[in-house]
Amino acid sequence: MSEALAEISARFEEFAAIRRDIHAHPELGLVEHRTSALVAERLEAWGIEVHRGVGGTGVVGVLRSGNGEGSVGLRADMDALPIFEASGAAWSSQTPGLMHACGHDGHTTMLLAAARQLAETRRFNGTVNFIFQPGEEGCGGALAMLNDGLFDRFPCDAIYGLHNQPGLDVGRYRMTPGPAMAGGGFFDATLTGVGAHAARPEAGVDPVVAVCQLVTALQTIVSRTISPSNPVVFSVTKISGGEAHNVIPQTASFGGTFRAMNWATLDLVRERLEHMTQALAAGFGTTAEITFGEMFAPMINNPERTAFAADTARAIVGAEAVEGSAPFVLGSEDFAFMLEKVPGAFVRVGNGATAGLHHPAYDFNDATIPYGAALLVELTERTLIRAVC
Repeated sequence: MSEALAEISARFEEFAAIRRDIHAHPELGLVEHRTSALVAERLEAWGIEVHRGVGGTGVVGVLRSGNGEGSVGLRADMDALPIFEASGAAWSSQTPGLMHACGHDGHTTMLLAAARQLAETRRFNGTVNFIFQPGEEGCGGALAMLNDGLFDRFPCDAIYGLHNQPGLDVGRYRMTPGPAMAGGGFFDATLTGVGAHAARPEAGVDPVVAVCQLVTALQTIVSRTISPSNPVVFSVTKISGGEAHNVIPQTASFGGTFRAMNWATLDLVRERLEHMTQALAAGFGTTAEITFGEMFAPMINNPERTAFAADTARAIVGAEAVEGSAPFVLGSEDFAFMLEKVPGAFVRVGNGATAGLHHPAYDFNDATIPYGAALLVELTERTLIRAVC
């Protein structure tokens, strides 16, 4: 067991209590007022310089040691999801309809644990920036912090982030050099026709039929436009239209998401989606309005920083517990925007046999906290090596 892992594990109950408190009080993206206040208060109590309101509700803690000019950024996300919790935990959400279903409560706690450890030991020479990001779940939190001058105000030579992974044993790490996660976007479309009595469809223009045809036809964006060697996912995830059994509605809507591993493919999918929706809607006599939500950048891990993170993880838990060349996944993560600006790596940390991410029964495994925090500490200490006097 590494020194950092042993020292952080000795404070397990303290950090588990923090995590459970955050879990019980979830907040959606960009309105994490209680969470960011808790983070800021803890950092200040440990003697760390605190900057509030970065990108809205973001918090950055700055810790300096020695006279080194190097700097490292460590990032965690803070927001919850609009899901009714069904975990049954004693610390379940006290806000109906909101829950920490992705483990951001755990990520925040791991970074707090790393911050306390580094503040007490100061076994590094340089500056570490603790970046607590709001609004990761499709709310543009990373871009909000970047647009607020994140790396101009808090320069970083390298940056690291963590995410828990259900199904991977606690004490294990997984990372992917190069393209690691997909970029993606959300869309919503509304088709407008002419309402009519359901017994006289010839008197109207049915948008429901048009939407049903579109949902099927849009699947050809992947199957007939993109090479099979280029991974793409296109999913319609919601459809709505009408409220009565005997009325053809005036409008019908659908929406969903698309994911790809590079910007060029994302742009192509968006172009085809917009063109096909407008053309097919017109073919059925309806009109279409399509809007696009926040786009996520593809996440590209710096190969050198990823190899460094893998070597650091092996020093903590041994080579057999670290997978340094894991396959990419088609989920998205807005830490990708930070990796476009600063070289770094995103690491998955085992969360054990818990429910899956974004599931109502999910709960972060507190046993993961020391492993995530220890890796962040070791990455900082190994990067900002203390000068020998």
